[in-house]
Amino acid sequence: MTELTSEFTQSLFDNYQKNAKYSAVENAATKNGLLNAFENRASHAANLPVFSIDLTNDPVSNQKQSGRCWMFAALNTFRHKILTEFKLENFELSQAYTFFWDKYEKSNWFLEQIIGTSDLEIGDRKLKFLLDVPQQDGGQWDMVVALFQKYGVVPKDIYPESISSSASRELDQYLNKILRQDAQILRDLIQNGGDVAAKKAELLQEIFNYLAMTLGLPPQKFDFEYRDKDDQFHKFEDITPQAFYEKFVDIKLDDYVSVINAPTADKPYNKSYTVEFLGNVIGARDVRHLNVEMDRFKKLAIAQMQAGETVWFGCDVGQVSNRQDGLLTLDAYDFSAMDLDFTQDKASRLDYSESLMTHAMVLTGVDLDAAGNSLKWKVENSWGEKVGKKGYFTASDAWMNEYTYQIVVRKEFLTAEELAAYEAEPEVLLPWDPMGALA
Repeated sequence: MTELTSEFTQSLFDNYQKNAKYSAVENAATKNGLLNAFENRASHAANLPVFSIDLTNDPVSNQKQSGRCWMFAALNTFRHKILTEFKLENFELSQAYTFFWDKYEKSNWFLEQIIGTSDLEIGDRKLKFLLDVPQQDGGQWDMVVALFQKYGVVPKDIYPESISSSASRELDQYLNKILRQDAQILRDLIQNGGDVAAKKAELLQEIFNYLAMTLGLPPQKFDFEYRDKDDQFHKFEDITPQAFYEKFVDIKLDDYVSVINAPTADKPYNKSYTVEFLGNVIGARDVRHLNVEMDRFKKLAIAQMQAGETVWFGCDVGQVSNRQDGLLTLDAYDFSAMDLDFTQDKASRLDYSESLMTHAMVLTGVDLDAAGNSLKWKVENSWGEKVGKKGYFTASDAWMNEYTYQIVVRKEFLTAEELAAYEAEPEVLLPWDPMGALA
């Protein structure tokens, strides 16, 4: 091991002070903050929000202080369809309703994983992985599909937001506290030969009560009334959330697949992958990804938008992101004055924990050149209308290449070979693999 000596540190002082440029940069950064000091104006002009395919300008939603982007993105794709087909204005589906059932199902999922790993010693890495975060707000496409297929959807007016759905930190803190305690109860019971099924049912009742008291008891049936843009009145009485989905959404979710771009050496292209311990609804389909090269990845997204349908996608939104102006571009900031050069490629960033999927949004447009190649992309976010252009972001094609990891497209756009690869027995990735990151 090499000690940092005072002589070595003094040489760093001396080298810094010899460079007059560093003093000017120091003044700019300490006064304005790092990103404000190095914002690149040219990036704005190169990424104007004009697109050759532009599918919607519907008002954006706002997930507020919660990690529900994956739900918002999925529900937003439904909302575009509902607004058009039923001639509605400013309609939203209830994100809080899906949130309730996700918390309930994730709790059961966690308890089942605890039972299934009861032979592992405390301190085992896989058990520690489960206990570190028993559940969280994030999720994956196949997980939200499981919720829609089992519980349906409801309008936001029927099951509105609560404090705990809009700002979920306290809800999560105490739910995880309950779940870790329940894990100990079940492990002790298994060791002593007790009735695990009866105890688990008792624990789930406690969890259900907690969720109902913090988020509100979800409806089992409801009435839905609305007037369309033609001022025609419509009323549906005593409808279930599942029937509402069939009537107003009617999207065959089994027709959609998750496609990823993960260029790491351990994930050959044109193979399917799943992730150990990743899921929420016991008995639902597994989370599954087809890994393809980036050019093919983008062509699939373009094909779906050319067919008139928006695209759910996952990315690392915090990377060189100008949140306020809604720009996702590699040149959003210029750090050359600091003599910094970030040289890791996409695979290296995944391997060295520099990047992973952190956020899900919706691709609602793309700008194509004469040859049909993408130049920039229109992104519907779920952070409200005060960021970007009324909530819409623009992503450069180069940024998409580097920081987008997942899209969801209809099976019909895959080749026969790609579909066969997707449906083949998937390789199981470790629980902490970056492709298991939750949006």
